[in-house]
Amino acid sequence: MATVQVLSSELVVPAEETPAGAVWLSNLDLAARRGYTPTVYFYSPSGEPGFFEADAVRDSLARALVAFYPLAGRLGLDGDGRVQIDCTGEGAVFVTARSDHYTLDELMAEFVPCGEMRDLFVPPTPAPNPPCALLFVQVTRLRCGGVVLGLAVHHSVVDARSAAHFVETWASIARGGGGRDAPVPPCFDHRLLSARPTPTVLYDHPEYKPEPEPVHAVTASTYASAIITLSKAQVSALKARCAGASTFRAVVALVWQCACRARSLPADAETRLYSMIDMRARLAPPLPPGYFGNAVIRTSALATVGEVLSNPVGYAARRALAATSQGDDYARSLVDYLEGVDAMNLPRSGISRAHLRAISWMGMSLHDSDFGWGAPAFMGPALMYYSGFVYVMQAPGKDGAVALALSLEPESMPEFRKVFAEELARLEL
Repeated sequence: MATVQVLSSELVVPAEETPAGAVWLSNLDLAARRGYTPTVYFYSPSGEPGFFEADAVRDSLARALVAFYPLAGRLGLDGDGRVQIDCTGEGAVFVTARSDHYTLDELMAEFVPCGEMRDLFVPPTPAPNPPCALLFVQVTRLRCGGVVLGLAVHHSVVDARSAAHFVETWASIARGGGGRDAPVPPCFDHRLLSARPTPTVLYDHPEYKPEPEPVHAVTASTYASAIITLSKAQVSALKARCAGASTFRAVVALVWQCACRARSLPADAETRLYSMIDMRARLAPPLPPGYFGNAVIRTSALATVGEVLSNPVGYAARRALAATSQGDDYARSLVDYLEGVDAMNLPRSGISRAHLRAISWMGMSLHDSDFGWGAPAFMGPALMYYSGFVYVMQAPGKDGAVALALSLEPESMPEFRKVFAEELARLEL
């Protein structure tokens, strides 16, 4: 069994004095999954001196934490028991490690998001409750000289877009740009997503309510995962069959169809496609470009298995569009709805095996994760939380190609891979 040898573990504090005090967290922060999001970045050995040398990485992290100082703080509670960020400046956890088991090529061939990979390449994290640290970093040097950068960031503090904002700024500093070519400075004013003085809930928000006891329940740990790549030509052909659909919606529509088929669900069974929408640009007025926090909302579309399977893939894409077209009034309704419930203790268990939860990481540019030695050969989730998760990402080094990180029930995955490959082959006819 593969192991890594931990060489050092320490706290990295901001390189300069940073503001103290607390950062108030919005209802969308509180409603996010309470836990850490583990991600991995794989880097090929550059042959250059200083390649991911620990002192240089540590130094650039310390400088990045000056602008992103809440990440050096701790999760805390205000006087009413509401979760907040305490800007203590205590630092992020920084670990260095070595793996004599893998070369990068071997790891790329074997890697799928799973508990074993997370345990190897991402630092262990504590219970995600106050007063826990918010950022954990691990730099693991492989047998070939390549490096895995593993991160775990507390989801109550950031969504994927904000996590990418931090990494892009850190990478810019590491490249020697001092952050000058980095994205805009972060904005920590989460009160921009406060509930209205008179909460007005205009929509039902089933994604934030307990799901009825599923007929086909699965436990959180019961899944098989896979990474599947679609070529640029396959993506273009698929989008042509889903007129007007974005890459994300078109790809998710095909995954939805193939998952329903692979799961052998009854035609009259209900299947729900859950998604997450970044509302930064959809609010009126929009959030600042550097808004740093959770600005995504859960939405969903409901259909029967028969509807998904008997119609062309464009039908599922239209249903996905319906689940991802909400604007300001919907988001404000959700924030107001969450004001009236216990947002810190919402249902966060797995989903029925009839459903899928799709997340777009299409906006996370691999090129912006270049720490001075080239863009990563791969970036993705280190772990899937339960069966029925799918991430849609840019495929590394392949302009226009798309990578899927997918989890399904172990008994469904072989059939899914078969029918998905068949559908991709049809796209090329």
